[in-house]
Amino acid sequence: MVEGQGVVTGRYGTLGEMYYVNGKYWPHNTALYVTTFKGNDPKYIYYLLSCLGRIRTSDKSAVPGVNRNELHEMAVPAITDKDQQKKIAAVLSALDTKIDCNNRINAELEAMAKALYDYWFVQFDFPDTNDKPYKSSGGKMVYNATLKREIPEGWSASSVLAVADLLGGGTPTKKKQEFWGGDIPFFTPTDADGTIFKFSTADYITEEGLKGSSTKCFGKHTVFITARGSVGRLVLAGVDMAMNQSCYALRAKPSVSHVFLFFLAKELIHHLQVKSSGSVFDSIVSNDIELTNLAIPKDEVIEKFAAIVEPTFEKIANNTKENQQLTQLRDWLLPLLMNGQVTVP
Repeated sequence: MVEGQGVVTGRYGTLGEMYYVNGKYWPHNTALYVTTFKGNDPKYIYYLLSCLGRIRTSDKSAVPGVNRNELHEMAVPAITDKDQQKKIAAVLSALDTKIDCNNRINAELEAMAKALYDYWFVQFDFPDTNDKPYKSSGGKMVYNATLKREIPEGWSASSVLAVADLLGGGTPTKKKQEFWGGDIPFFTPTDADGTIFKFSTADYITEEGLKGSSTKCFGKHTVFITARGSVGRLVLAGVDMAMNQSCYALRAKPSVSHVFLFFLAKELIHHLQVKSSGSVFDSIVSNDIELTNLAIPKDEVIEKFAAIVEPTFEKIANNTKENQQLTQLRDWLLPLLMNGQVTVP
């Protein structure tokens, strides 16, 4: 166990990624870490190392890794003035703190919306005509033979396709350079990084690539489901974007809330995970989506839910966009501060 301030990086796997820690931690044997900073500001050293990009990897092993001897020989630009180090670290830390704050706000907002969804659509305690919890207040429940359980009167048993259209994607050929590097975001499972909304992707395609392949342009608020790779992750498109064939897209039908669809898709994924218990959950096929029945509420209940939670999701989207701008600003400032092109007064 190590205690105090430290900078940690991986020797294998995600090479070059730096982590600043302050407290008690257990470095794994596949990590390198530093706790002695020789009078330098630890946070400044963290940002300096983060600025170096990917560390050169050793080619003497079948598994790429960091050679500590090579790491020691690396020449790096460094500002030795301790006050300037602290000022630089303070500027960059302020940006990271705001990004972290937005992430925590988003997590709380999502948890609140999910709790309301469960209360209304899993426990069936949505507001009745008297604004009282439906099931707890004695609302009529009817046994459904398809779901093999009771659901509120007037609800139905159907797949998610009762409220959404299921669509597939495709990938433009890599052999045509004119298909790539455009301004249309191209969503793949690697872009599902845990955020609800996506406004940018790792790859972009051109109009020619869109027209020359089986992918489509999916509108804002389309729900993407990763079907291979990192299976079962959900993302809402923050802008129009294309999608590859390793995902499915759910497009809400008219008058159906995209937020309701997002949580219904979460419920669908949970059912598929439970169903696959004991086997490997390594892919989703269209039949999994089309043949999994769920309790589908009345339209008016969905509308009431949407009126409450859509403003919450709009806040999540705005925080996500702000974080994207803050990250770009930080990454632009980082090398300028480290090589002295920009100074902090």
